[in-house]
Amino acid sequence: MAAWARAKYWLAAVVWACIISGLSTDTFSSEHTSRFILPVLHWLFPSAGANALELMHEVIRKAAHLTEYFILGILLHRALRGEDRGWKLKWAIWAIAIAAAYASLDEFHQSFVPSRTASPWDALIDTVGVSAAQFVLKIMWHRLQPVSPSATKSQNLTS
Repeated sequence: MAAWARAKYWLAAVVWACIISGLSTDTFSSEHTSRFILPVLHWLFPSAGANALELMHEVIRKAAHLTEYFILGILLHRALRGEDRGWKLKWAIWAIAIAAAYASLDEFHQSFVPSRTASPWDALIDTVGVSAAQFVLKIMWHRLQPVSPSATKSQNLTS
């Protein structure tokens, strides 16, 4: 396979990783996102106290970690798969390993951003996100497989 043919499968994963890096800057720190998220939460839950709103804000931020890396996991699996079809454990393991390493580097980067904090827990949440993506891809692939006529026949005999 030519270099360009291989590279095109990685483009989306690399672009998404760059977006994740952009989200790790001061602009998307908790202090800045709270200016937008807390008023919306207050509007949605007018009787919620300040502590409850802060907790919801934190949960939304952690869900964002999970979602960002879930998407990265899908894109990495696609990049690793290339022109092949299906789901293979080795692709899933590599996708998880690459994303976990990237999550760790991202947290290390955040340790140099004054308004951010590096957290191994965030890297763990990121790794759970990419692992969940691999699990979902596996389930989807196996559900989309056509049932062979012999499998259908043996199921009818046992029913």
